[in-house]
Amino acid sequence: MGFSGFTQKDFDVFTIEGLEPRMDAIIKHVRPKLEELGEHFSDWLTKRTGEDMYPHVAKHARRKVNPPNDTWVAVANSKRGYKKLPHFQIGLFESHVFVWFAVIYESPIKKEFGQALHEQKTEMINHIPDTFVWSVDHMKPEAQSHGTLASEDFDEMFSRLENVKKSELLCGIHVPRTSETTQDGEAFIKTVEQAFEQLMPLYQIAQRVSE
Repeated sequence: MGFSGFTQKDFDVFTIEGLEPRMDAIIKHVRPKLEELGEHFSDWLTKRTGEDMYPHVAKHARRKVNPPNDTWVAVANSKRGYKKLPHFQIGLFESHVFVWFAVIYESPIKKEFGQALHEQKTEMINHIPDTFVWSVDHMKPEAQSHGTLASEDFDEMFSRLENVKKSELLCGIHVPRTSETTQDGEAFIKTVEQAFEQLMPLYQIAQRVSE
């Protein structure tokens, strides 16, 4: 694909004051790139998973006052939506691009997924690269580096997923806005493909407990 990468102007949309002006800038500058990425990675993930995967670009339609601090495209195995499903995400905060595998608060499989992660904790810790990051809240830009987490930290995250109604779990990478990778379309595509490949075992575990 001919993806051109993200520019500093794309990240700067999140400094624009007001819901309508910021949304106008997102729609003009960022959303076409997310749509392009969604088309590429829905095809790529369809081939990789053997399931029909569909892109869902964030519309932020429920917002009435506060402008969004991030925007994204999600890819899941349903045309109708992604929030209840294990899915993949690519998106932007002002400071960085995020590339996630995600099970978020609306998912009905969180308890079973948390239990499965407990059972396979050692293999998962060893499989995920130290440079990857984990988050328990998709609305916050902060995340914890895999290489800095102790075994007890994973126990806490997985138990939270099992027992807390609004819990979430995301794993993936952050790419700083200033990174050459972010600005080089070809390098960015390759980086995301490599990240999703590393995250595929998490998706497969989630799909197994969904059955």
